[in-house]
Amino acid sequence: MIFTVAIDGPAAAGKGTVGRAVAAHFGFAHLDTGLLYRAVGALVLKGAEPVAAARGLVPEALEQPGLRSPEVAQAASEVAVIPEVRAALLDFQRGFARREGGAVLDGRDIGTVICPEAEAKLFVTASAEARAGRRLAELVEAGHEASFDGVLTDVHARDRRDSERAEAPLRPAEDAYVLDTSDLSIEAAVAQAVARVAACRPA
Repeated sequence: MIFTVAIDGPAAAGKGTVGRAVAAHFGFAHLDTGLLYRAVGALVLKGAEPVAAARGLVPEALEQPGLRSPEVAQAASEVAVIPEVRAALLDFQRGFARREGGAVLDGRDIGTVICPEAEAKLFVTASAEARAGRRLAELVEAGHEASFDGVLTDVHARDRRDSERAEAPLRPAEDAYVLDTSDLSIEAAVAQAVARVAACRPA
């Protein structure tokens, strides 16, 4: 069976959490496509050239430590605006999406560019303030020093980069189900996502 779930949304909206839960519920494979860009960003921070790093990316690179650090996140956001980087990672993502057994991909342009024919599409979003609060909690738990105002500024800056870039800007696909998690618990958000995906599956 081939069945693709495309999940898009801005940083810290909860799309990764929702994506993993949906994949686990249905027994699908899961790919956090942001990790591809983080892996490239991490290589760039070590001195690699962005396009060469993307073209030579291997699955093992997604396992390297430190991919969730603020520095790597910043580098990932910067390399993601390079059209040649996005093109280099396109085949990797599309191949994963159409694997046997079902697949869930979450990122910024899955439903609009990577998998426009996905059987189920979700756009997971939340207010900038809610997302900044979540990201701050993650950073503090990981031992990083951060302030709410600083994280909120970063969230706004990243939103601008993601939505204003010329190549594959962040936006909901026309047929995507918009899931606003600002005031939802994780359980409630996952329940809505699972129900939507179930409704899209063939009987």
